[in-house]
Amino acid sequence: MTFSATTVLVLALIAAIVVAIGLWAYSTANRLDRLHVRSDQSWQALDAALARRAVVARSVAMAIAGPVSDPAMAEQARQLSALADRAERAGRAERETVENRLSSALSAVDIGTLRPQLVAELADAEARVLIARRFHNDAVRDTLALRTRRPVRILHLGGTAPLPSYFEITERATPAASTGLAVDTIRTTARVVLFDENDRTLLMRGNDPKTPEVSFWFTVGGGVDPGESLRAAAVRELYEETGYRADPADLRGPIWRRVAVFPFDGELIRSEELFFALRARGFEPHAANRTLIERRSITGHKWCTAADIVALDRSGETVYPYHLDELLGEAAEAASGTADPEVRSIR
Repeated sequence: MTFSATTVLVLALIAAIVVAIGLWAYSTANRLDRLHVRSDQSWQALDAALARRAVVARSVAMAIAGPVSDPAMAEQARQLSALADRAERAGRAERETVENRLSSALSAVDIGTLRPQLVAELADAEARVLIARRFHNDAVRDTLALRTRRPVRILHLGGTAPLPSYFEITERATPAASTGLAVDTIRTTARVVLFDENDRTLLMRGNDPKTPEVSFWFTVGGGVDPGESLRAAAVRELYEETGYRADPADLRGPIWRRVAVFPFDGELIRSEELFFALRARGFEPHAANRTLIERRSITGHKWCTAADIVALDRSGETVYPYHLDELLGEAAEAASGTADPEVRSIR
């Protein structure tokens, strides 16, 4: 039996389409698997942060009860302790409701009656919950965005993995520390450790507009806008500060988390910094898209090796984060990989 040229062409075309669909399905299934792993890890981090807050809440309850508390405060302490116990034992289905009740109870506490050390511990616990929740909801959104596409559902590429769910929790509306910083005004920052083909990383040189004589170096990045995801903020800041457009899907991480309190432009800022890794071809950054404050505070840039970073530190111009020269290998490996590593704390 012989086939005509047209038949052979049609069969080849069909085979090519089947192969293309197979490759797409394989790639999408692998990506979904990574997204599900990321969602699971983000929930574990959120669960740990909530558990730590419950422990702090129990300490707050013991502090406000005290040996000379009035009946009203004693009852408040009893309810707070009971909610903390329930939050630790609650299952996933009722966890959100219980945690929101605990949030409301904590908001009702007059922190002016607490020791400064306990106030600081409470502020830190609530800040960690805030960041962990953002991590988790970002992971859930990315997973659902891919999992709910029609071709993905038709081909059952998500397998039997359950759909992840968002976790919403109320936040303290009153200051959590006597420093004037409020938990709901903590600045969340998305940063990018950007590498070129020679494993050099891009650093920006800047200063505080109030003290222009003191210069320092830092990775590209800036504050996350309300309602904006960490990845979206990272690529936006990268474009604003350098002119380079990146795909959020190409970012790896967050790989690091850093907490910093510092003065800037006359304000005291507490920043929760989350670092992504990204690899790109070398380019010359430009300032055309920078905001007014970025134009005032960014004075230069440099593609740096680990040795360059050491030299900058020794010259008296501090590089942030600290010991970046020792961290570059880890970030470069993440930037070249296909999976998001587990986030860890740095200085």
